[in-house]
Amino acid sequence: MSLGVSVGLVVLFSLGIAALSRRDRAAEQGSGGGALAVTGACVCFAACAAAVAYGIHLIVA
Repeated sequence: MSLGVSVGLVVLFSLGIAALSRRDRAAEQGSGGGALAVTGACVCFAACAAAVAYGIHLIVA
């Protein structure tokens, strides 16, 4: 189970990094379509932070 959660966190974080990269490419090309990419990145990073916080909660409690 923990292996699956770990892989899931890595995938989520990678998707967030990819979304930020997509935003940078959109900014270089001059198109303004980076807002959706930033939103997706924020969602991915927030999910990672929530999973880490929950893991810490499980360890402490």
